[in-house]
Amino acid sequence: MSRQIVVLISLLFLASLTWGQQPAPQGMPGMDMSGHDISHMQMQNKDMRMDSDKDADKDIDASAHAMHSMEGHMDMGPHMKMTALREVRQGDEERANQVAAAARKVAEHYEDYRVALADGFQIFLPNVPQKQYHFTNYGYGFEAAFHFNPDHPTSLLYEKHGDGYKLIGVMYTAAKRAGEDELDRRIPLSIAQWHAHINLCVPPEGQKREALGPHPRFGLHGSIATQQECEAAGGKFMPQIFGWMVHVYPFEQKPEDVWSVARQMHGHMD
Repeated sequence: MSRQIVVLISLLFLASLTWGQQPAPQGMPGMDMSGHDISHMQMQNKDMRMDSDKDADKDIDASAHAMHSMEGHMDMGPHMKMTALREVRQGDEERANQVAAAARKVAEHYEDYRVALADGFQIFLPNVPQKQYHFTNYGYGFEAAFHFNPDHPTSLLYEKHGDGYKLIGVMYTAAKRAGEDELDRRIPLSIAQWHAHINLCVPPEGQKREALGPHPRFGLHGSIATQQECEAAGGKFMPQIFGWMVHVYPFEQKPEDVWSVARQMHGHMD
């Protein structure tokens, strides 16, 4: 079984755990019962086996759809939420600059994507066209559930250039259970805004194409945004996908570009 299939199966297993819970009042990246981020569950369940090949295929299809629909971090709406921007306090800019400097050092080290692969980063959905490709280190993601280390971003962000990749930024994560005060201690919320993907309705078998059209009902672009609507449509509702995330574009010169919210949401070059 390839690495990609293992990760996708783990994602769906994790999603099934979340679906069985009551919707959490808050959200974003990490979505298991204990509040650990997704990388924790992926590592724990990396070797799990499905009951049948048929069930495995269904889970892989649903997971791939959910992740592809998230690509680009769609416009702010019922499927995304962000932390509130706080007033700047003394020391905030200095702390944010320290994180940006660490992110820049990491980015410089991994400008050659082959170095990232050699160090254990894995390309998420490499065969799916994306504006930004996430090269993820699941060990760093597990660490981020409990401790913030700016030298260990969960993901490196690359754009596809020909047969290779160009590094444009890094992504830090925190567990779903993390409150805004915890996120503020990691990176000041007066400078950076973390985002979370919420209210996903995975389409039932036989209706997956409905999530890919111009006016979908399902997925993170879909019109369905509540558990009641989702269950009525025969879908599987997930209150939140992954834990909290924040993108940093350390090669930019202006602070507003380093911490660009628009770029987080759209995945476009400025």
